[in-house]
Amino acid sequence: MAPISNSNAANFYKTTQDFELAVNAAYATLYTFYAPASGVSYFAEQMSDNATLYNVAGIQADRVAFKNFSLAPSNTEVYRFWQESYRALYNVNIVLDKIEGASLDNAYKESVKAQMMFLRGLYYFNMVQMWGDIPLVTKALSATESYDVVRSPVADVYAQIIADLNYASQYLPLPAAVASTPGKATKYAAQALLGKVYLTLDRKTEATQVLTEVYGKYTLVPQYAQLWGATIKNTSESIFEIQFKGGAGNPYSNYWTEFAPTENFVLTLFGGGMNQVTDDLYNEYEEGDIRRDVSISTGYTNKNGTFIPIKFQNKWVDKTAPAPSGRELSNNNFVVLRYADVLLMLSEATNDPKYLNEVRSRVGLPAFGSAGYPTAKYPTLALALEHERRVELALEFHRLFDLKRTNRALDVVKKTKPIQNEGQLILPIPQNVIQQNPKITQNSAYTGL
Repeated sequence: MAPISNSNAANFYKTTQDFELAVNAAYATLYTFYAPASGVSYFAEQMSDNATLYNVAGIQADRVAFKNFSLAPSNTEVYRFWQESYRALYNVNIVLDKIEGASLDNAYKESVKAQMMFLRGLYYFNMVQMWGDIPLVTKALSATESYDVVRSPVADVYAQIIADLNYASQYLPLPAAVASTPGKATKYAAQALLGKVYLTLDRKTEATQVLTEVYGKYTLVPQYAQLWGATIKNTSESIFEIQFKGGAGNPYSNYWTEFAPTENFVLTLFGGGMNQVTDDLYNEYEEGDIRRDVSISTGYTNKNGTFIPIKFQNKWVDKTAPAPSGRELSNNNFVVLRYADVLLMLSEATNDPKYLNEVRSRVGLPAFGSAGYPTAKYPTLALALEHERRVELALEFHRLFDLKRTNRALDVVKKTKPIQNEGQLILPIPQNVIQQNPKITQNSAYTGL
């Protein structure tokens, strides 16, 4: 849903019905921000050791540049990600601007502000990791005003993220209060995200405190396979989940088609070829780890009866999706935050493997510290967590963010991708942005390109 037009703005943003439309428009930006070919997807998976692409729909060279670490400021996909991010922030900021002066109940206004601050904190948390210093925009700007905005230091962006998520944690409801409207942000979603922010800043005491508030409020589903499927939504493990509905005229999802092998014509009518699974990820799973086959397919049989050996995801399959116009319109939701992530973060924050072992217990694997654990391969808790996060959260847009947080990204990624230096662990500022506003500077790894 597009921002409310200027011609209607004077008569809009007055009633709760007006604000509910605007709030829903802000939530709808999640569809783009976390799309299968979004900036978060490219950054977390294509630029990590988890995913690759062979033939891919779209502008081939600009997409291949992510896995090859040959990005330039002129890359059209990087510019698209930048535009999508700031459009999403506009939809959030306009609500925050208008709610302040609305003659509405204070409790309602606090609820709206908390939801928007959660989204803004979520978006900026991804963006600051993707680009480093970025323009920090906290109100809806006119085109003229935008030319005066320059990049803010990473520390300032994180200060805003923490302020937003603290407000959201205070004023968002508990999950039970919004159970009838799945997809709404809750107190625990804000706390889980804030815990990840604190971990990223190496503020482990604060991370422990806020993540402990979430501990025990959710449960792991009994079987890992019960997390995945076109009709599996909002499980006991889900903390924040983007809601899709398959079929024409609905907010359908594209993960199944975009992540299917290109032009397979058997699995899907359309195959985007995005985030094809690397051998390195496939081989990461321990013997007997059922998550491997739940998460990854090893190929498919084409129309001629020939098996095509190509690894691709199993998590967002929708074989019954309607395809009225030659492309599947799928029903799969996308989970941004789930309880297993919180458990693994708690072990990272506390240096206590008990939370990690809860995750391993679900899939019947030996506990870290026990005789059966592969200690020779993962001798420290830090390496055990790196491994566990990779296989538990595979292809869910976490990997490069995780490796950056633990300062392991360059060492790990260079084993399988041609990355040269730490500067390539952030994206270039789009050249179009700098041309439009010469006050915006370029990231050092991309100057002169």
